Amino acid sequence: MRKFLLLLLVVWSEIASAGTIRGVVKDESGKPLAYASVYVKNGTTGTTTGVNGNYQLTLEEGQYTLVAQYVGYTRKETAVTVTAGDIRIDFMLALQQVSLSEVVVRPGGEDPAYEIIRNAIKKRKDHLSELEHFTSEVYTKEQLQLRNFPNSFMGKKVDFEDGDSSKRKILYLSETVAKYSRRPPDKSKLEVLSTRVSGSRNSFGLSLPQIINFYENNIQAAGLNPRGFISPISDNALNYYKYHFEGSFFEDGVEVNRIKVSPKRKFEPLFSGYIMIVENEWRIHSVQLQLLKSSQMELLDTLTIAQLYAPLTKNAWVIRNQVLYPAVKLFGFDAFGSSVTVYSKFDLEPTFAPKYFNNSVVKYYEGSNRKGAEYWDSVRPLPLQAEERIDFYKKDSLEQVRKNPDYLDSIDRIRNKITITGILFTGENFSRQKRRATYSIDPLLTSVNFNTVEGWALNLSGAYTKRLDTTDIRKMVMFRPTIRYGFSGKHVYATGEGVYSFGKKNLSELRLEGGRMVFQYNNDQLISSFANTLSSLFWESNYKKLYEADFVKLGYSREIVNGLRLKLKAEYQDRSPLDNSTTQVWRNLPDKAYTPNYPNNYSAGPIEPHQALSFTAALSWKPGIKYIEFPDRKMNLGSKYPLFSVELDKGINKVFGSDVDYLKWSTGVIDDLNFKLGGLFQYAFSAGGFFNRDAVPFPDQKQFNGNQVVLATNYLKSFQVLPYYKNSTTANFWMEYHAEHHLNGLLTNKIPGFRNLNWYLVAGLNGLWVNGNSHYEEFFLGMENIFKVIRTDLVWAFDQGHYKGTYFRFSIQGILSGSGD
Repeated sequence: MRKFLLLLLVVWSEIASAGTIRGVVKDESGKPLAYASVYVKNGTTGTTTGVNGNYQLTLEEGQYTLVAQYVGYTRKETAVTVTAGDIRIDFMLALQQVSLSEVVVRPGGEDPAYEIIRNAIKKRKDHLSELEHFTSEVYTKEQLQLRNFPNSFMGKKVDFEDGDSSKRKILYLSETVAKYSRRPPDKSKLEVLSTRVSGSRNSFGLSLPQIINFYENNIQAAGLNPRGFISPISDNALNYYKYHFEGSFFEDGVEVNRIKVSPKRKFEPLFSGYIMIVENEWRIHSVQLQLLKSSQMELLDTLTIAQLYAPLTKNAWVIRNQVLYPAVKLFGFDAFGSSVTVYSKFDLEPTFAPKYFNNSVVKYYEGSNRKGAEYWDSVRPLPLQAEERIDFYKKDSLEQVRKNPDYLDSIDRIRNKITITGILFTGENFSRQKRRATYSIDPLLTSVNFNTVEGWALNLSGAYTKRLDTTDIRKMVMFRPTIRYGFSGKHVYATGEGVYSFGKKNLSELRLEGGRMVFQYNNDQLISSFANTLSSLFWESNYKKLYEADFVKLGYSREIVNGLRLKLKAEYQDRSPLDNSTTQVWRNLPDKAYTPNYPNNYSAGPIEPHQALSFTAALSWKPGIKYIEFPDRKMNLGSKYPLFSVELDKGINKVFGSDVDYLKWSTGVIDDLNFKLGGLFQYAFSAGGFFNRDAVPFPDQKQFNGNQVVLATNYLKSFQVLPYYKNSTTANFWMEYHAEHHLNGLLTNKIPGFRNLNWYLVAGLNGLWVNGNSHYEEFFLGMENIFKVIRTDLVWAFDQGHYKGTYFRFSIQGILSGSGD
C-alpha cells in the first residue's frame, strides 16, 4: 500500500509541475494550417497541428521559446512561461517572401540553383550521417478515405456494413506511439508502445516512422516502384533534374534558398516540386515534393511528400514532421489519405544494450493495443479532427455490436448469398463468424476439364476452415474433400486433405492427405488442366500423362529458428497404369492423332503396377530474415540474402510391399538482387543426383519441368519450351539454372509514345546439364507489366548446341499459366 501511495504521489507531482499549451496555427487569411510543426526552440519536444490547425503541447514549468513553422511560410517564435494549468498561444504565419534582389542571371547564363544543388550534393554524405545514429519518440496517424466507389465489384454489391450509405467515408484510421532507433550503417528498430485501429481492437496499427531520406541517392518505396526514386540531390541528380532558383529568405539568421525541381524527362522515377536548401551549410531545410503516374508509380496516382527540418544542436538538424498524401483511382474506387509522423525527444548520442539491434525491426509490446481513450487523450501530440473522433467512436461501438451472435448471424445471411459469378468464375465462400469458420466451393471454370484418359472430368472440391485464434489467422484447421469423375473413363476418385497449423511465434504445420486420385507422371503438376484441355481438343496434343494411385501422405513443417525451416514428408502410393478412353476432338487435324497415355518418347511404356513408399527430409535457410514481432507471433519481412535448400528423398524397399529402392539428393539457391535503377535480377540454381538407383520407377526419376503450350510456366522453376519429360534421369549428377533480369522501365521509359504504356523489358536464360554429356539452353526476351498483369516472351531453344526454334509464350499473373492445377 505504501508503494502504491508513493507511486501516486510521484505521478501527481509530475502532473502538478507541468502545463499544457494549446492553440491554433493559421495563415494570414485565417485558414488553418494542417500539419504545421510546433516545437521548443533548441529542445527535443514538439508536436504537429491537426487538420483544423489545432495543437497541444505539455511542458514542465519554466521559460521556453515556442516555434511555429510550416513549409512555404515564415517561421514565428514566441516566448512563453509555463505554469501548472492550460495556456493558449495562437500563431498566424505569413507566406514566405523570397528575395531575388542580389541575383543577376545573364541571358544564356546558368540558373543559380545549379550551383546550390552542386554544393548540396557535395555535402550529401555528411548530412546523411546526421540521421544515422539517434533515438526519437514518434507519433504516427494514418488514414485512408473514399471519395467515391462503385455500387458493385466483380458481380457483388459493395457494402461496408457500417450503416453509412454515403460515398465519402474513412476506410482505415490508426495511431501509434513508438520509440524509433537507428545506428550506422543500416540498423534500425521500432518499439511500439501503444497502437490502435479504429473498429478493430485486436489489430495493430501500421506504424511507418521511417524517414524518407532525401540524402540517400535512391529512395526505395516498396510497392510503388521496384527501381526506387532518384533524390533531387543524389550524386547523379543533375542528369535527371532541371532546377530553378526562386529566391531566398532568412530564418533565425540563416539564409534558406527555395529551389523548384522538375524532371528533365517524363516517365523517369523522379520528383517534382520544391526543395529548400540552407545557404553555406547546404542542408535540407524542408521539402514539398510530389510523385505522379509519369514518375513510374505502380499503384498510386499521386503521392505528395512534405518534410520540415530544424536545428537541434549547432551542427545537427533533425526532422520534425513528415506528411504523406497518397491518392488513387482504381476500378471505380476513388481514395485518398494521409500519413502524419511527428518526431520528438531526439537523442543524438544514445547508447544501446548489446544485441539491441537484432532481426526484430518492429516490436509490439504486450498490451500495446489495449490502451483506453483516456490514455490516448493524454499522450496524443496531434489533435484528432472531428470526423476522426466520430470514426473511432462509431467503429469501436460497431465492433462491440458485431460480437453479438444474432448480429453475426444476420451479417452471414447477407454475405452468404449464392451468385452466378461465384458459381462459374470466382467460387463461393460462406462464413460462420461466431464459430470463426469458413466454407468454400471451387468455381466450375476450374472444376471441369478434359483429358484423353477420363474424357470430360468433373473435379468438385471445397474446403472447411476454422480459425483457432481470434488474432492470429495462421492458427487453424482446414479440411478439403475432393470428388472427381471421368465421364469417359467411368472412374470415381475421392480424396481428403487435412491441415493443422499450430504453435506460437514459430508456427508448425501438420498435413494429412489420402484417397484415390489420378496423378501426372511428374507429380509437380507439370501441365495445367486448362492448358491440356485446349491443347487436346484443338490440336490433338494430349500432353497430360496420368496414372492412378491409392495414396496416403503425411507432412510436417516447422520453422526451427528464424529463417531455418524443416520439412518432413512420408508418402505411400499404390500405382496402376491407365489407358486413353476417348478420341474426342474439336478439330480433326490431318496426320495428327493422340499419343498413348505415357511419356512415349522418354519411357519404355506405361508403368507396371507397383507400390512406392518414400520419405523426404528438407531444410531451407534464408539468413538474416527481418521480422515484425507481435506479442504472440511474428511476421517475416524477407532478407537481403539468398534462400538455400537441401533435400534427401529415400525410396524405401520391402516395407508395406514397396517396390522402390533409391536415394536421391538435391540442393539449391534462389535469390533476388535489386539493382534499383538498374532493375531486378532473379536467379535459381539447383543441383542433385542419385546416390543409389536400384529400383526407380519413371514417376520417381528426376523430372525437369518443361512446357509445350503457349501459356508460360513458372519462370524460375521450369523451362518454357523443353518437351515434357525430356531429360528425365536417374543420373548421379545433374544441374539446372534459371535467371532473368527485369529492367522495370530502364529502357522502355525512354521511347516516346511507347513509354506511356509503362511496359517493361525482361530477358534471361534457362539451362540444364546432365552427367556432363547432355545439355539444353533457352534464351528469352519479353515484355511484362502489360495492363499490370500480362507478360509475353520470345524464347530461343538450343539442344546440345543445336538451334531448335523460336517460340512465343505468355501468361496472366495470378490467373492464367501453363503449369499447376
